[in-house]
Amino acid sequence: MSMEKITMPQLGESVTEGTISTWLVSAGDQVNKYDPIAEVMTDKVNAEIPSSYTGKITELVVAEGETVEVGTLICYIETDQSAAEDQAVTSEAETRAENAMNEKAENTDRSMKKRYSPAVLRLSQEHQIDLDIIEGTGRGGRITRKDVEKYIEKAGSAPAQAKSSQENKPEKAAVKEAPSLPKESIQSAAGDIEIPVKGVRKVIADNMVRSKQEIPHAWMQIEVDVTDLVTYRNSIKESFKNQEGFSLTPFAFFVKAVAQGLKEFPELNSMWAGDKIIQKKDIHLSIAVAKDKELFVPVIKHADEKTIKGIARDITTLAAKARQGKLSQDDMQGGTFTVNNTGSFGSVSSMGVINHPQAAILQVESIVKRPVIINDMFAARDMVNLSLSLDHRILDGLVCGKFLARVKEILEGMNESSVALY
Repeated sequence: MSMEKITMPQLGESVTEGTISTWLVSAGDQVNKYDPIAEVMTDKVNAEIPSSYTGKITELVVAEGETVEVGTLICYIETDQSAAEDQAVTSEAETRAENAMNEKAENTDRSMKKRYSPAVLRLSQEHQIDLDIIEGTGRGGRITRKDVEKYIEKAGSAPAQAKSSQENKPEKAAVKEAPSLPKESIQSAAGDIEIPVKGVRKVIADNMVRSKQEIPHAWMQIEVDVTDLVTYRNSIKESFKNQEGFSLTPFAFFVKAVAQGLKEFPELNSMWAGDKIIQKKDIHLSIAVAKDKELFVPVIKHADEKTIKGIARDITTLAAKARQGKLSQDDMQGGTFTVNNTGSFGSVSSMGVINHPQAAILQVESIVKRPVIINDMFAARDMVNLSLSLDHRILDGLVCGKFLARVKEILEGMNESSVALY
């Protein structure tokens, strides 16, 4: 018999940590290799961790709701020798492949050096460390948490040295030493409720801080008359649902219009990569789906190649999978632009936070019937605001204004005679 360790796997290329949301086994349970033992939540996906061995679970090291880094021990399992040897061979092969990939990335691309994980940013800020002076050992020169910890250990008195270094660079120090409230400055009073920040809420918080710290946001909004679109959709929604088995929501029309707009203005389908801008060929649209207090952002792949019916089906499928906790890693990866249906909450104007590292996010607000002047006469029209947040490093007002004007033109031209559902 042999005692083996199971660690937190890396569920995605840029994933650095995960949260054990639910253990599917208990100490003493017998499991087979590849049996699911825990549900894990990351900033990319919810997934089940399979057992690496056949054997008996002896100890669960990480508690439910706890967030740990990739590679951290999460449980022990007692196995027979043959299973352990089999895993050793597999692990060795995986390690060789990973080392080869890392070596290749190290030799060919250093563009990742200044892309930091939330864990690295927090640790550097706690110890007042200038990350520019640390040599990264991760893929493409990226600085890892271990790099920062090694620097702290080597420096001995990291805060003092970092402060001295920053005094020689006053402009950077002014940016990196942004004031923040110490944790003890806010105290609970009688009757207050303390809610631990963990799981999805922690992931959302980290991502939002990273987006606002790294991306210079700008904002634009236009007003669109979607009266013809609403009239057409209302006239066919019942027959469509009876025939297809899922709903035809107005959001499907907006997603289609955005996908077409991105095809004509590919600048908005871009990402910031440090010393370059990557304009993506594929149009994969991220959509926000809420489940209780959780928020997921699954992706409609190749949205520009799909019909409105195909997009409506994807929206229904992804939303159902999110609410059932069945989204896969592939469902959550690859988004190049985000379309957020804030109108479903009744919002009429909002500014979205960009989904890093995308270049922009479009908020589709609530469709509201309002009096509008047409040919010097008042008419009741169905109006909607489209609110665009953009990364001003990548995009300027001119191209974004043209993109919004084109999306407006597409939407206002959608009617019974022009729309192809299939």
